[in-house]
Amino acid sequence: MKFDSRDDIIQLTPLWKGERFDDGRPRVSDDILRRMQNVVTEEAWSVLWREGYHFQFEGNWHCLNPGQTLVGRAVTGVFVPHRPDLHDGLMEYGHNAEGRIGAMNSWVIETLQEDDVIVIDLFGKVYEGTFSGANLSTAIATRTKRGQVIYGGIRDAQQIVEIPNMITYCKGMDPTPIRNVTLTGINVPCRIGDATCMPGDVVLATYTGVLFIPPHLAEAVVEHSERTHMRERFSHQRLREGIYNSSQMDTKWTDEIEADFEEWRKTHSLDDEARVDWEQKDDSVGSTGGGETLLG
Repeated sequence: MKFDSRDDIIQLTPLWKGERFDDGRPRVSDDILRRMQNVVTEEAWSVLWREGYHFQFEGNWHCLNPGQTLVGRAVTGVFVPHRPDLHDGLMEYGHNAEGRIGAMNSWVIETLQEDDVIVIDLFGKVYEGTFSGANLSTAIATRTKRGQVIYGGIRDAQQIVEIPNMITYCKGMDPTPIRNVTLTGINVPCRIGDATCMPGDVVLATYTGVLFIPPHLAEAVVEHSERTHMRERFSHQRLREGIYNSSQMDTKWTDEIEADFEEWRKTHSLDDEARVDWEQKDDSVGSTGGGETLLG
């Protein structure tokens, strides 16, 4: 086996025809990520559902940063319950064959790049399943300026919530260090509750929950969302102006209304409103201390 295998990642993501990272992950463009910040969960979900992707959403998270939307490219890590022969063999392989340093949870973190979101399958374990604490979360924030989705636990939550450039979704919090788990894959398919996440998926995490968008559908999601937003703006404006009534706006539009909308679009755009500035990133990352335990 090989951790973070480029050939495997390319084989598993054949529908992506665009640029890739050196590790083989699909590289959805920065522009799509910027525009994705404005997408509502249900808008994205409807596109995926229509295309047959019915297991991309997981809800019921603890979000340490309510009101903020987390968007980025997925880097996945998969853990299983501890089995001594497997654990010892993979530790030896990682250290000696691949030159990895330290504990297994740090192996995933050391692969991260800017605008990545680390997605960790810890099979829902919280007690002794705390993937990251203040130190590792600071490292994640420094590398990605985005955040983490942990299908398991975290510790040092009071410190993590203060880290700049860091949005955290997890299944629980606990003071115990991580114990009795083994990393079996980096950038492999992973199960996050009822969802499947692949390396290079676009993560869209909102108050509603976390959605994993296949990279080859990311542009379609953004375009669908933007069309929806434009139609809503037009509808609201025409209702305020008294040109149409609520019944006309809330049912299938007539040809007259559709023509009016197309004419209106010529002088209106989403850029008329305040947009999330993807380039506005705080370069200072707070030092928070903390004492989580690495998984060795």
